Amino acid sequence: MTSMPPPEDVLLLPLQDEPPDPLFDIELKLLLEAVYLRYQHDFRDYALNSLRRRVRQVQQAFGAASLAQLQERLLREPALFAQALPYFTVQVSELFRDPGYYLALRQHVVPLLHTYPSLKCWVAGCSTGEEAWSLAILLHEEGLLDRTLIYATDIHAEALRAAEAGIYPLERLARASRQYLAAGGRGSLSDYYRASDQAVLMDRQLKEHLVFADHSLATDSVFSEVHLVSCRNVLIYFNRKLQDRAVGLFREALVHRGFLGLGTQETLQFGAHAEAFDVVDGPHKLYRRL
Repeated sequence: MTSMPPPEDVLLLPLQDEPPDPLFDIELKLLLEAVYLRYQHDFRDYALNSLRRRVRQVQQAFGAASLAQLQERLLREPALFAQALPYFTVQVSELFRDPGYYLALRQHVVPLLHTYPSLKCWVAGCSTGEEAWSLAILLHEEGLLDRTLIYATDIHAEALRAAEAGIYPLERLARASRQYLAAGGRGSLSDYYRASDQAVLMDRQLKEHLVFADHSLATDSVFSEVHLVSCRNVLIYFNRKLQDRAVGLFREALVHRGFLGLGTQETLQFGAHAEAFDVVDGPHKLYRRL
């Protein structure tokens, strides 16, 4: 059996757009339909350019001569599909990534969250959990975590296990510490983890307010009555139909005047739900449900 590289290696592969290949695209659609029927993971409405790249990477990693051969192996070997799943999903995350976003949360969202007696937040597409832990730290520093429950969801079981464990390579923490301070951090990031020679373990008191769960924006329903949804750098991998479905879920999940945060390259402007939200901070993609 051809072994797969670890998920981190996936992120190092080039992401140039694939040239159109009508036959490949037909085989790709058949593969995605088969994956959905076999495993109930629905990638059929993911952005086509991204899927072309990633499926070619899977094909190369498995040494499959064709997509038909790859399809047969994925369908007949569930363990192999589990190894391939990180290629279909995008697992890029770090603590306080895009610190301006967190600073905008502190400035524009936190003052209004203080008006609620209890809070629920939803980090959709949480990957390996860094955003959820970052949000927990921010809410702790703003005096809100004790009354908050944070749902962190993803479709990738291995990523969720890593997210819940809250163990991250020590080498990433220097950059994360700079981002924490740029995000308005009020102390030291080291206050929120225990370090060993090679890794850090996030504070277990933060974990008491985090719930990690499997959830697909393509097929599942909503977490109801949440005050903040943070879904960053996920929608860019969806086509317009799936983007509208996901934003519809967020709209349904949010309380009246609840907040939605997106990634730096994402917008509600041209979507089906644009008129359901006010812009709170355009550059940092913060919106408020009407």
